[in-house]
Amino acid sequence: MKILGVIPARYDSTRLPGKVLRNIAGKPMLYWVYRNARKSRLLADLMVATDSEKVVQFCELEAIPVILTGRHPSGTDRLREVMERVDADIYINIQGDEPLLRPDHLDGIVSPFLKGDAQVQVSTLKVAVDEAAAQDPNIVKVVTDDSGRALYFSRHPIPFDRDGAGGVRRFKHIGIYAYTRAALTLFHSLPESTLESAEKLEQLRFLQNGVSIYVVETPYDTVGVDTEADLERVNLLLSRSEPG
Repeated sequence: MKILGVIPARYDSTRLPGKVLRNIAGKPMLYWVYRNARKSRLLADLMVATDSEKVVQFCELEAIPVILTGRHPSGTDRLREVMERVDADIYINIQGDEPLLRPDHLDGIVSPFLKGDAQVQVSTLKVAVDEAAAQDPNIVKVVTDDSGRALYFSRHPIPFDRDGAGGVRRFKHIGIYAYTRAALTLFHSLPESTLESAEKLEQLRFLQNGVSIYVVETPYDTVGVDTEADLERVNLLLSRSEPG
């Protein structure tokens, strides 16, 4: 099974312009994402996919494999273009704004496919969070059935503790995905769903069209960088953990 890791890297971010090349602990954010993803032994190949010449120039300077793509509305659509140009069995969408990514995340997300279940077309990750994080609409939550398939993703704190009894476990969704070729092709062919439009979560397009998403729990949280505050937090964490 050939597993290809792809880091969609859009330079023109709305909330944090140029964020994939913003400095974190002396290196651009994209450097950290690539460096950490490369540690996974399950990846046959790893590359960056971008529509930015600035990102291409950085990758070439760092000897990071890169593909220049057209402009796309989402990382999933960019991944599909890569699929049309590079052959693999499984494609992992590795967010370019996850500098605290671990190889454990990638190994975990691939695990449902390695069990040989032909029904597995899409997988992703979750991590347990506290009540404060559960109440934050910027943090996407996920609930699953007993077999690990997603029931729903929401910015709302789900499941809702109606009686206020406490003890309800909630999980943050970590936005890294693994897809089969068939799943990527199907996603591109489907129109935006009503749930997707309401929550602004593209994975709901799969659920609303009856495609199961398998969710693997990880003990390792990440910090997706969307704001200056996120950037400062990650910079502090990586500055402390890196030698020198």
